[in-house]
Order: sequence, then structure tokens, then C-alpha cells
Amino acid sequence: MIIKSLELADYRNYDALEIYFSGGTNILYGNNAQGKTNILEAIYLSSTTKSHKGSKDGDIIHFDKEEAHIRTVLEKDGTESRIDMHLRKNKSKGIAIDGQKIKKASELLGLLNVVFFSPEDLNIIKNGPSERRRFVDMELCQLDSFYLYNLNHYNKIVNQRNRLLKDMYFHPELRETLNIWDSQLISFGSKIIERRELFTKQLNEIIYEIHKKLSGDKEELVIRYEPDVTIENYGNFLSASQEKDMKLKQTTVGPHRDDFSFMTGNIDIRKFGSQGQQRTAALSLKLSEIELVKKMIKDSPVLLLDDVLSELDSNRQNYLLNSIGDIQTIITCTGLDEFVNNRFEIDRVFQIENGKIAENAVD
Repeated sequence: MIIKSLELADYRNYDALEIYFSGGTNILYGNNAQGKTNILEAIYLSSTTKSHKGSKDGDIIHFDKEEAHIRTVLEKDGTESRIDMHLRKNKSKGIAIDGQKIKKASELLGLLNVVFFSPEDLNIIKNGPSERRRFVDMELCQLDSFYLYNLNHYNKIVNQRNRLLKDMYFHPELRETLNIWDSQLISFGSKIIERRELFTKQLNEIIYEIHKKLSGDKEELVIRYEPDVTIENYGNFLSASQEKDMKLKQTTVGPHRDDFSFMTGNIDIRKFGSQGQQRTAALSLKLSEIELVKKMIKDSPVLLLDDVLSELDSNRQNYLLNSIGDIQTIITCTGLDEFVNNRFEIDRVFQIENGKIAENAVD
């Protein structure tokens, strides 16, 4: 799987952009705030329909325009496909595949698989539970349309239940309807718990060896899924929390409060690991993500590295670069020194300056 080209119109700081990628390693370099990450964001949008930053469509469109366009051409299994995305400030986005409009985002998912790695990901271990849930959700939504369906419905029901809890302050009689929302929460939430359990098991089958090598055979890493409730006790816990939920006016029980721990021996490195241990575990996690996607889709994803090399020491840089192999990779950086120093093979280099792009020859 490779991305052949990307076109942008009125997208963030780009009036117009057309870029053709190599199937190997592509470098986007330039000073900060020139638009390098915006290119990766557009690719991620073409894969998932969402910004990796969580930005709304209106924030992505050029500030003095009403619309923006993304066109991504990819090749998969020898077949070329085109994804067109039409972003509008006051309407939902329009998406077409090979010129045919699609009605649901789930119809796009799986056509283009990407793994996005940014400096923020290096803090995924030490940051709060929401960061770890977001990592799992972002990956599973690409790989499993049923998970996306269940997660979307679950989140909607949590929001609707929270509104009901607030309304009940003025209308106590609405409590009779709470059990209806609870049964739907349990239905969709149980499927989320089940899939997260499987995802954790699949990651553990891969991350053990990667982390052992990355730590110089010094550590063995195990990921533990820590569900807020189990499928078996979900109903009882939700019922028991109703009084508390009414006081707080929010749903306090369910998979939206799940977490994941990272254990080396008996040490939880979220809490007691050094920064080096936490970063090594985060790198192991992203590399495992690549391998899991390969295994599940029987193909290689596109790897997007957003200025992440500058955050790694030379050993971790070398391990990451040597792990890329035959994956199409698009890397942003402020300079080329790290690649020259590593004698890393580069196929195509682009210089980005103030929303403009120039391709440089590779020696």
C-alpha cells in the first residue's frame, strides 16, 4: 500500500498543493510552522476522516475560505484508488471514492491504513488514561468497522444520558427513562470491552520481542487492559452508580473510563518508570502497531513520522529507522542532519516553506 500523490486546496496554510511521493522514504523538511505537519494531517484525514489533532473541519479550512479539498491517490494490491474529501465550514464533509460519493465514514475505513507517530506519542505512557484510550480507539477504528460503529453509538448514548442527568435536576420524573439508556450503554459498551481485550492480547503477542530488543534484553514489557467494569458486572455497577451520577450529572461508569497499564516485571512504568523507560515503551507500542496492522490487513500501512526523530536518542533513532524496512514512510523534520548522520536511504526530499513546496534532488 502506498500513497502516490496528494492535492490540497485552501487547506490550512496551503492555497494549492500537489505532491508526488516515492513508494519508499519521503522527507519533508523546513523550519517550524511552515506546514509540514499539515500534509501529514491531510493524509490522516484521508484515512480516518478525522484530524489526528482532533481539529474540527472549520479549523482546518483556510481562514478566509468556506471550503477545502483533499485528493489522495493511492495504490493497493496493484489497483489505484482516489479519495476526494470536501471540507465545509458549516456542513458535514463530503467524501467520494473513485468519484462515487459515500454516505458513511465507515465505507472509507480500511482503504488507506496509516500509522501516525508524533512527539506527543512518546508521552502516551505517562499521560492520563484518555491518551491511551485514544491510541487504542484510533487504531481499532481503522481496522474494525464494527468497533467504530459500537464506539460511535456508545459515545452518543453517554452524551444523551449525561444530558438526561442534567435535565433530571429540574424534572425528577425523567428518572424512569434512565434504565432505557443504561441497557443501551451496556449493549454497546460490552462490545467495546470485548474488542479492547482482544486488541491488548494481539499487541502483547508482538510487543514482547520488540521491547526486549529495544531495551537491550534488559526488560520485558506486558500491556494490561484495565477495564472500568467487566462485561459480567457492568449492569450492577451502572445501577449502583445512578445516585452518584445524578449528583455529578455525568456517567461515571463504563469503558469511557478504561485504562491500560505497561508492566516491566511488577513495576507499572506509568507511575514508577523513568522517562527513558516510558519513551522506550511508547516506541515499542508504535512499532507493535505497525506490525499488528501488517498482520491484520496482510499489507503494509503508510508510516507518518511527524518530527519524532529529534525527540529520540541515537540508539532509538537507529532502531526506528532500521525497523521501517519496505514501508512507505513520510517523515517531517527541521533538517536533514539526522538522516545524513545515520546514512539513511532517502528516496525523495521536499523542502516546505510558508505553504510552498520544492522537491530537492537526493545525492
